[in-house]
Amino acid sequence: MRHLKAGRRLNRNASHRLALMRNLTRALIEHGRITTTLAKAKAARPFVEKLVTLAKQNTLHSRRLAIARLRDKGAVDRLFTEFGPRYADRPGGYTRVLKLHDRRLGDAGETAILEFLRAGERKPSKKKAQAPRVTGGGPVAPPTPVTAPPPAAPPPAAPTPPPAQTEPTQTEPTQTTPPAQGTPPANP
Repeated sequence: MRHLKAGRRLNRNASHRLALMRNLTRALIEHGRITTTLAKAKAARPFVEKLVTLAKQNTLHSRRLAIARLRDKGAVDRLFTEFGPRYADRPGGYTRVLKLHDRRLGDAGETAILEFLRAGERKPSKKKAQAPRVTGGGPVAPPTPVTAPPPAAPPPAAPTPPPAQTEPTQTEPTQTTPPAQGTPPANP
């Protein structure tokens, strides 16, 4: 029996598992998203998240620990310059595992996507709105409809300046043209 034996073996010995975790982590840091089997994604997630937590500290000691675990200075540099500051105010949960419907060709293994969360992305809350409590055994009052607040009054119009005073000008009398022949005169 495997009681108290935590972790996934993935049918590999310890050195092969460590190499697999390093390779998956390097690919995830380089691409931001990888497609792998569900078991490998679930096993790689804590390995990656511990490295991101080291990157958030951004000290020489934490950088050396990350290099010792990952053995790739380029990936560690990207981890400390890009992912550490991105998740500086996030208390864990930097990656997500999304199950895919497609099975792997050959052995029909379950596949999944392991990806980093975007900057500032929050998990939607699962809290449901609670039903109103009934007290006293009487009839339940209907819910009050939510009404929109009244629209705000439009801002006052800017005062228009009075028309400029100009001197009256003399206008010439207009000449009217006589109506054409055959048309009746207009009634004034």
